[in-house]
Amino acid sequence: MNFFSRFCAPARARALIGLLPLALLGCANFSADGGLNRVSELTKERIGNSVPSITSRPSSSAVQERLTYLLSAPLTSDAAVEMALLSNPRLRVALAELGLAEADLVQAGRLRNPGFSFGRLSGSGNGEIEIDRAIMFDLSGLLSMPLRRAIEERRFAQTQLQTALQISRLATDTRRAYFQAVAAHQSLLYMQQVDQAAQASSELADRMTKAGNWGKLEQAREQAFRHEVGVQLARAEHNVNVTHERLVRLLGLGDRHQALKLPDRLPDLPVSLRRIDEIETQALAQRLDVQVAKLDTESTAKSLGLTRATRFVNAFEVGYQNKSATNASLAQGYQVEFSLPLFDWGQARVRRAESVYMRSFNRAADVALQARSEAREGYAAYRTSFDIARQYRDEIIPARKRVSDEVLLRYNGMLSSVFELLADARAQIASINSAIDAQRDFWVAESELNFVVNGGSLTSSLTSGSIGNVTPTSAQQTH
Repeated sequence: MNFFSRFCAPARARALIGLLPLALLGCANFSADGGLNRVSELTKERIGNSVPSITSRPSSSAVQERLTYLLSAPLTSDAAVEMALLSNPRLRVALAELGLAEADLVQAGRLRNPGFSFGRLSGSGNGEIEIDRAIMFDLSGLLSMPLRRAIEERRFAQTQLQTALQISRLATDTRRAYFQAVAAHQSLLYMQQVDQAAQASSELADRMTKAGNWGKLEQAREQAFRHEVGVQLARAEHNVNVTHERLVRLLGLGDRHQALKLPDRLPDLPVSLRRIDEIETQALAQRLDVQVAKLDTESTAKSLGLTRATRFVNAFEVGYQNKSATNASLAQGYQVEFSLPLFDWGQARVRRAESVYMRSFNRAADVALQARSEAREGYAAYRTSFDIARQYRDEIIPARKRVSDEVLLRYNGMLSSVFELLADARAQIASINSAIDAQRDFWVAESELNFVVNGGSLTSSLTSGSIGNVTPTSAQQTH
């Protein structure tokens, strides 16, 4: 009888076949979408953009064609977010972390490969040969598989939430950078007009001084004003460059940044504010970082149960063994291997798991506390910035225009001097720049409010860190 026929004799084959259904329980496969469908659903609910294209590579022809189309016209905030989703490297990092989490989930649903041992001994001079064979299966891994898989399923769902959170944060950062870049561009256009007016005023002052109608004081005043406007223009040009580059980085444009076009002015204020009822409750129910913290606590609690169940024996193997020798009948039986808790009774692993659970529990409580507070703070900033921008639009700027019209009317009627006309032009600069800033602040506040209600904290490390960096569960440490 050869080696294989000896090892796979009918009696032993039946024993191995009996273990086969148990082994099949460990078969797990990757999902067709890699978990992206759930991420797309979560993201679309929160940022309003459709994200099925996040599976495409930035270098693909379809993505490049879409980017070319978006760059062919002045960019809108929604188009900026879509462009960031298509080409920002931060998103690719998040998707890679999602793939790692799914790999851990599949691995948790598979048995460890069986072990096989073979030994051959021969006597010196007598020609006797003794052969030992054994095949071992990880029984502890089989028994703990349902719990380990449940833990990894929660961790995979947690990583999906974190990926959606990263995408939501990217959308918020992109909208903020977009509104800042448009406001800087709008301010630059206005300062260029002011600079032209200042140059004309300075030239007028020089001519009137030469004609003897103005004195040195008036001429020096206009020259100083022209130089001050020149400094403000330089600052506006630098601000345009800074905000433009910040937006380019978020959009992931690379060499195509020169093709980026922005509108000349910010969008108009909405007719009225959105009504947000029970904003704290909404934040607790919808914020992604709150859901991540809850799942982290549940996963840690499950892993704590696994650690307690395996505190004494965390390696338990059982298998079939046979032995054959020259001029002797075949001996067969079974073999059991497990670790003896002589030196390590598992107290340290249990205590560590309990500490990890308390850390997760308190972290979840802290995230919930921040969510409620930041939702209230975000809505207050949203409301205040809208009131300020509306006051500039409806009261301050119209009042400034009425003053300018009156001064110009009086000047044309020779009731006021050119000094009053120029002084009024200077006074308008600060008001118009402040109006642009107020309008920009409102749109930024709206974007940030959407994030703190639906996404997460604007300052917490939970939203700014890399995706998928979850503390390893005790299930992974045990197995």
